[in-house]
Amino acid sequence: MSDTAARSGAAQPVVLRLPFQGTWNVENSPARRVPSHGTHAFGASHAIDFVAVRDGRTAPVRDWRTILSVEPVDRFYAFDQPVVAPAAGRVVSAHDGEPDLVARRSPLARIPYAVTQASRARQGARGLAGNHVILDLGDGGPYLVVAHLRRGTVAVRPGDTVAVGRPLGRCGNSGNSTQPHVHLQVMDDADPFAATGVPIIFRDYRVRRRDGGGELVRRGVPDSGDIVEAVAAPG
Repeated sequence: MSDTAARSGAAQPVVLRLPFQGTWNVENSPARRVPSHGTHAFGASHAIDFVAVRDGRTAPVRDWRTILSVEPVDRFYAFDQPVVAPAAGRVVSAHDGEPDLVARRSPLARIPYAVTQASRARQGARGLAGNHVILDLGDGGPYLVVAHLRRGTVAVRPGDTVAVGRPLGRCGNSGNSTQPHVHLQVMDDADPFAATGVPIIFRDYRVRRRDGGGELVRRGVPDSGDIVEAVAAPG
């Protein structure tokens, strides 16, 4: 078996921590389907998205823009929330400078956005991931992508060695994103155009229930629709 096949299929999943505090809704989870984002391209087969929520809502405001138009990104709970390293590693890429786009909860507003998706893919990592950080989790892989950071907040540079929990930036809406969220994926190559996705698993988080209770998970993959929050590691 090749190294690529071992890392992306038969190998143990890469263990991560949630890269934020507070409660976040899980979207496009590999627990629900693989490929989680509908494609094996760009190393995204096991990618996962998180959107900050309070009382089940992503923003405190719903108005005519929510139904018919675009919305300002700063009305969303996730926008500008701190994002930290989910695993220890060495920074191999750190891109900043991409604008934070308007948000598009409205199905009507997503139509022109969908038409331009191919052009963003042709821009490569900056068009898809926007402002992002790529960490080498070993000595030559696997590689962790933390994407859609806010412009001007990327806090690391290539060559930096980071520990779990080190600030990487703040949540934004740059790249291929319709509202502020954190996108994570692990790949077997630092180049997403050449990469194969690698399975991931999370440790030390709580799945919140609507009745206020919750289930503590020491290792698992949250499903789409779960509301999760990080908890301290034991010991």
